[in-house]
Amino acid sequence: MESKVVLVPCCDYEEEHVYQALRQGVELLGGLDGLIGRDEKILLKLNLVRSAPVDRAVTTHPAVAGAFARILKEEGYRHVEAGDSSGFGNPLKTMHELGFAETLSRNGARLAEFKETVKTAYPEGTHAKEFLLSDAVVKCDCLITMPKMKTHALEYITGAVKNQYGCIQGKNKAVGHTIYPSAESFGRMLIDLNKCVAPRLCVMDGIMAMEGNGPTSGTPVPMNVLLLSTDPVAMDTVFSYLVYLDPKLVPTNLFGAQMGLGTCDPDQIRLLTPEGELSLKQAQKKYGNPDFDVVRKKQKAKGVMGMLDIFQIFRKRPYIIEERCKRCGICVESCPVEGKALEFRSGRQKPPVYDYKKCIRCFCCQEMCPHKAIEVKGR
Repeated sequence: MESKVVLVPCCDYEEEHVYQALRQGVELLGGLDGLIGRDEKILLKLNLVRSAPVDRAVTTHPAVAGAFARILKEEGYRHVEAGDSSGFGNPLKTMHELGFAETLSRNGARLAEFKETVKTAYPEGTHAKEFLLSDAVVKCDCLITMPKMKTHALEYITGAVKNQYGCIQGKNKAVGHTIYPSAESFGRMLIDLNKCVAPRLCVMDGIMAMEGNGPTSGTPVPMNVLLLSTDPVAMDTVFSYLVYLDPKLVPTNLFGAQMGLGTCDPDQIRLLTPEGELSLKQAQKKYGNPDFDVVRKKQKAKGVMGMLDIFQIFRKRPYIIEERCKRCGICVESCPVEGKALEFRSGRQKPPVYDYKKCIRCFCCQEMCPHKAIEVKGR
């Protein structure tokens, strides 16, 4: 079956511009009436991995969240909440600091707290049979995911599929990396998670994306697009095309197609724009960025190279850039490994030191570092 993805150009975060672009996107998708019931409890699942200035492109932009809440309000939806379970810090505090609280409340949406853990069985899962979800996710009738267009050290990119990891409550997300340590196992788990929480609609903020050392320490880069779809795999496939990345290199795309979440086949994706329907190659040429800084090569070697990888000779590693490190200790606190894979060995006079024999390459340290002091690269 075909999946629709809507691409609407938008070049800035001026409130009215974002609203008009999203309104046009909703119309191209066919409207909300067939997707959401008027009396359903709606949760806008943001990307609030941690607090950072909005111009750093770390989080969903509040203008995007506010504009979509405005559309829901105008369409008569009255039970709307918005939030996330952050990787580090208090998400409610983050929403106030970055302006989400003001724009969401003005447009009829309440702040969701994501405060309690609900053990949720998912016997249909092929890789994961239960999840420790946030109560806000369990209580909602309709989940609308609002990811940010960014790179990711483990999964190449983080988009519509990966955003659902924030449905896991609090520190349980770090523990999950120890259970699913590889890109493949983590990707399969994410597909089961998506099928469990079943996002009804995906709205991706790609006006200002993040390239390079994502998902929190990369470089903001304008992509000037908003994407909408009911298929998170198809959306991430379009994202991949726009940055000239083979979509089947992305584990969540590949396994998402294999496990029945969505499609990454360009022949099964209808890409709709205000100028008409485009092929993915046409959209790539018109809206893409061939210079977007993202890994475009296979990360898993085979044969002799695969054996070297097993013995950790050529595996990617997190590295601390000493001159950037503020010795705040957030990386140590974020490490999910029992006994910690990095520690301060000289008090806080010097940066923490890695024990790579313990390191599971989940890159939580790199993701949570607020000073862009940790990078991931091969030896």
